[in-house]
Amino acid sequence: MKRGFVLYLAGLWILGLLAAGCTRTEKAKEPMKKGRVKIGALVPLTGALSEFGQGFRKTGDLAVRQFAEAGFPIELKYGDTETSAIPGVEAARMLVDVEKVVALVGAAASGVTIPVAESVAIPGQVPQISNASTSPLISVLPADEGKDFLFRTAPSDALQGVILGKLAADQGYMKAAVFWVNNAYGQGLMEEFRASFEARGGRIVASIPHDEKPAPTYVSELKKVMEENPDVMLALGYPGQATVYLKEFFEAEYNKTTDLLFCDGTKSVEMPKAFGAENLAGYMGTAPSSVSGRSRENFEADYKAMFGELPPLPFMSNFYDGIIIAGLSAAACEAVRKDITPVNVRDTLREIANPPGEVISAGVEGLRKALELIRSGQPVNYEGAAGTQDFDPNGDVITPIEIWKYVEQDPYIETVRLETPQL
Repeated sequence: MKRGFVLYLAGLWILGLLAAGCTRTEKAKEPMKKGRVKIGALVPLTGALSEFGQGFRKTGDLAVRQFAEAGFPIELKYGDTETSAIPGVEAARMLVDVEKVVALVGAAASGVTIPVAESVAIPGQVPQISNASTSPLISVLPADEGKDFLFRTAPSDALQGVILGKLAADQGYMKAAVFWVNNAYGQGLMEEFRASFEARGGRIVASIPHDEKPAPTYVSELKKVMEENPDVMLALGYPGQATVYLKEFFEAEYNKTTDLLFCDGTKSVEMPKAFGAENLAGYMGTAPSSVSGRSRENFEADYKAMFGELPPLPFMSNFYDGIIIAGLSAAACEAVRKDITPVNVRDTLREIANPPGEVISAGVEGLRKALELIRSGQPVNYEGAAGTQDFDPNGDVITPIEIWKYVEQDPYIETVRLETPQL
């Protein structure tokens, strides 16, 4: 009798969980209650990309202050992805189900963004705008799902990989080894680099993955990477792992025969401090960038006024743009569609970011102008701090690729030039 009662209670509990799951999507469609618009921010405050997380948070705080001064207050609710899929999905669920955000901005790592999209954003019908995920897989995910809830303000590695392979060939390297983080970002950029480098006569002599979770040592993996005496090793991953294995790279004196090549994920101001800026000085890399313009200038001036010097780290302006676009889309929903729901915000993103419409720049004055136009029923076209943010049917954008190099002087990174990819 007791056993039957326990089973009965267990059945009710399971049915309750199923009912809660079934209503999640419906709750996401409900209009937001009066008050500040809530936007979810998925940032890597811990884990292998933690060096970037605080910078993202500061640019988000800057956007919040500017919206308040412009007359449309928003509220950012932060979730730490820990640069890992499971914590990232849990953080996204909390933001969507508990905080009732109307959009998600982030995550940074492609290996987090894709699971969040598949498990939370797409089934929950909440738009997600990644600021730093560059895996080519993201371009096809929305089309495969038929949902159009995944966007990004950084370009695909289909663009960066072309320039990275060209850079290696232009420097005269014939044999390259790739040490890459084993996730969607690492694999995608590795494959794009391989295609571009081999098309220019180069040869990949080793392609060795390492785990996404940082390890205490990479000595055995480095031996495999270096077996064929490559001319250059591409450090394709994140500072959390690269700080460890590059120290071991120099300790083993591999640098006597092999140069280094970097990417956006290993563009770090902390690594030179860890094992000597003189060891990295002169080595080059690539990262998504933006052409200079009014929006970029406004963003840099406003950031410096609020926080001091702007660190030369990637994707900070992309995070800012994601918040601005989401916030203006919410304002347009209020003015035109009346209800600020996640689906309505999604339907408004391209109206805010793409032509036609009056060009809007970053900063308080730009936001004031945009809100005035939106409330009078006129179209706007936000030109971002990270560049033109025109979303194509896949939610992608195209920006220039920066070629940068490590230097001995603080902040240890300087831009060499920008290149526009030719696919």
